[in-house]
Amino acid sequence: MSTAHWVALATTARVGGKTITCLLAHFGSLEAILSATPEELIRVPRVGPRTAAAIASIDLGATEAEIARLAEQDVRILTWEDAAYPPNLLRCDDAPPVLFLRGELAPAHSQAVAIVGTRQPEERAASLAYRMGYELARRGWTIVSGLAIGVDTAAHRGALAAGGRTLAVLGSGVLNVYPRRNRSLAGAIMGSGVVLAEVHPEAAVSPQNLIARNRITSGLSRAVIVVEAAEDSGSLSTARRARQQGRMVFTVTGGDAGCEELLAAGAEALDPETIDWDALAERLGSNGL
Repeated sequence: MSTAHWVALATTARVGGKTITCLLAHFGSLEAILSATPEELIRVPRVGPRTAAAIASIDLGATEAEIARLAEQDVRILTWEDAAYPPNLLRCDDAPPVLFLRGELAPAHSQAVAIVGTRQPEERAASLAYRMGYELARRGWTIVSGLAIGVDTAAHRGALAAGGRTLAVLGSGVLNVYPRRNRSLAGAIMGSGVVLAEVHPEAAVSPQNLIARNRITSGLSRAVIVVEAAEDSGSLSTARRARQQGRMVFTVTGGDAGCEELLAAGAEALDPETIDWDALAERLGSNGL
């Protein structure tokens, strides 16, 4: 199955990984899916009339031309079938069928930990996120975060300052980096890591995309560390997805309501005053992913 088949299907409205899995189970191949009529497609679970019509109208030639155009802008595409697809993420039952990325994705990136938190951290939390990114990157860990202002930015910058690797998971396309003020940071990240997203490279940010990317952030990682978070925040959503995916979840003591909620739910506590960075790095490696 070609990359074009994957991209054409995965970028069709209302077609996600679970729908593609149902389609493959029914038709056996992507080629057969794209050759099917709307009447044949609608027999598949999760496929309604609008989705069937959209799939049947896919122009594979246009998709191939689009892939060539994106390649000229250094956008790389990975699908479930590619050996380079991140193994931690591929093990998740909600892994995106297609990833768009810029930068270099290396096997070493599978030793990854997500550091997430609020966009408006207290100075103490921002400093801790920076140091956490720095200390864990120095010990060989790839730092995963979402490029947002606040904790995410601090964690990325800490990893870069250590000469380490960091991955940014976007809620927009990789050619339309959000937030705009972090576009230079995204460029720096590409030097040793990647900026990636499941949405089309030119897609705008949206609340739906930001929520959906949380499962990718946790899925790429062996563990998630929440530095500071409000109740009902994206960081708590990432932590919940991490738990569902079998990842370890850590949070900082003395934090706000979100951190206290995570501690009550069983997250491992990190005292910012007494963190043993060597011990933490070793603990992160105990998750047998």
